[in-house]
Amino acid sequence: MRVVVSGGGTGGHIYPALSLIKEIKKHYKDAEILYIGTENGLESELVTRENIPFKTIKITGFRRKISFENVKTIYRFLKGTSDSKKLIKQFNPDVVVGTGGYVCGPVVYAASQLKIPTVIHEQNSVPGLTNKFLSRYVDRIVLSFPESKNFFPETKTVYLGNPRASEVILTDAERGRESVGLNAEKKSVLIVGGSRGARPINDAFLEVLPEMNKFDYQFLYVTGQVHFDRVMEEVKAKGNPENVIIKPFIHNMPEVLAGVDLIVARAGATTLAEITALGLPSILIPSPYVTNNHQEKNARSLSVKGAAIVRLEKEMSGTVLLEDIDEIFKKPGKWEEMHNAALSLGMPEAAKHFVELLADLSQSKK
Repeated sequence: MRVVVSGGGTGGHIYPALSLIKEIKKHYKDAEILYIGTENGLESELVTRENIPFKTIKITGFRRKISFENVKTIYRFLKGTSDSKKLIKQFNPDVVVGTGGYVCGPVVYAASQLKIPTVIHEQNSVPGLTNKFLSRYVDRIVLSFPESKNFFPETKTVYLGNPRASEVILTDAERGRESVGLNAEKKSVLIVGGSRGARPINDAFLEVLPEMNKFDYQFLYVTGQVHFDRVMEEVKAKGNPENVIIKPFIHNMPEVLAGVDLIVARAGATTLAEITALGLPSILIPSPYVTNNHQEKNARSLSVKGAAIVRLEKEMSGTVLLEDIDEIFKKPGKWEEMHNAALSLGMPEAAKHFVELLADLSQSKK
């Protein structure tokens, strides 16, 4: 099987692509993959680190407000489509997959113009501009949330989940705990604001840091690289309880997720795919700074089923955070209810089913 994959901009678009590529290689040992991204995007670092063949095009995203920059973007899109056609013709794929981000626009559109089978993956409950545009041209649209089906042509959509879910369930929980110094005999809470951190979550945590030693469970607090120095200055002034471990960043997040009992986090689609696959109860604090407020809508899809507690930033404080954690761990049956609800939403075989879809589409080319 020969597959072109494109996705970029954020880890939420790139990590599902990498999980899908791993699954393809698991089922097709002789599979050949080409990843098309941008030179300056996060994908140039993450994809090349995995030794996946990587080519680039130049493209920028549309601005939602009227701007002369959008005229330039149209030109870049046309040039990116032309460049993508050349790369695709050289590679001659059986199928082309887009996992989100503006780089997918010209790549997947070019493939559709060349009559090559195409698939896009929508991670969020509310799709972005690129996938809305591409939905008119692709053969299949894979959904992570059933709620997003209303935005796409019904005949093209298939609800398979997020490929990242398949990767996280295969990780070693014990090794994850050992890697960050967590005690396997104690319940543990992971507090994280994403790869760059989230100041409101940091502030809530620091507000109640001196009270943490009153609890019989442990906290793993991931600040994000950009906030680490500031946070540690405050920790030094307030004191660091013995049951609190502070890290700037975690590279083996799937392993660590498998080893904790509760997570406090943003509501990015990849995070939610991972925690539902594991059945991990969560306290979700959606970022209000994302397109179409999609993180809150993602989070509500879990809370309505009883798998998560959702707290908006304006509702969040250190006191509220500790009360929520205490309720989940100490209210009889609460953790188990949330665990089972999360598991019921998980799709641990998402990557396998995605690969089966690609195989079916690739046969249609022949």
